[in-house]
Amino acid sequence: MSIETKATIASFGGKLLKVAHDATTTKCRMNFNLYIPPQARRDPLVKVPLLIYLAGLTCTGDNGAEKGFFQRAASEQGIAVLYPDTSPRGLKIQDEDKDWDFGTGAGFYIDATENPWSEGYKMYSYITEELPDTVFKNFPEIDAGRVSITGHSMGGHGALTLFLKNPTKYKSVTAFAPIANPSACPWGQKAFSGYFGTDNKAKWADHDATELVKKWKGGDVNILIDVGTSDPFYAQKQLLPENFERAAENSTVDVQVRMQEGYDHSYFFISSFAEDHVRHAARFLFT
Repeated sequence: MSIETKATIASFGGKLLKVAHDATTTKCRMNFNLYIPPQARRDPLVKVPLLIYLAGLTCTGDNGAEKGFFQRAASEQGIAVLYPDTSPRGLKIQDEDKDWDFGTGAGFYIDATENPWSEGYKMYSYITEELPDTVFKNFPEIDAGRVSITGHSMGGHGALTLFLKNPTKYKSVTAFAPIANPSACPWGQKAFSGYFGTDNKAKWADHDATELVKKWKGGDVNILIDVGTSDPFYAQKQLLPENFERAAENSTVDVQVRMQEGYDHSYFFISSFAEDHVRHAARFLFT
């Protein structure tokens, strides 16, 4: 559980830390960014809640921390923000670096069952268990009982599915342009075929937010989703938020999909609405 803090950067009155540790689930050294808000630094007795941001395809933990613009709102609200990596790295699996949408940078926040990916592509276990355990043990100023989750694109898929599969772990969930129905889009079909096998459709459904929300047995939930009208991947049917919205209609999950005029899939889009997502998390983290 030991960590290496490689950099400490002042940000909106708090500190952004760049951290590395050896992970057993992914069988490699993993990097993450962690923002500690000023409230935790002013009073050692104060414990602050945590918002986890899951990034999209090709990204690392640096993208959200450096371009997402979450820290300003997190500083105002008194929320720590955790930015994990998107996959294991350097496992030397054949074709690991061949495609941008599968393998390195494309872990899809699942535990792979197909060889050779099952040897280290365990991002579901890493994000839900090992990484938070590491953070809570090394940063006692963070409250393990108050955690929310958000994400972008592949990370939006991760945020939605991790929340729906683990409702007691997270207080709330939001998403930016999520891959909301991966079983029905090219990105998801490629990833699930490679990580789970083409015939294991039950496993596909178990990591598909649109399928999971149909079986939701928890209480009332409000989910905020933002999608840009000029997002090329929305036009290509990679995201399918409308499928998720329809699937939730007969459940206790209230889905608010906001189509943001003129915005694309980039961090310009994310940074424009990051404050809304931090404030949404704060509603649940401080109640």
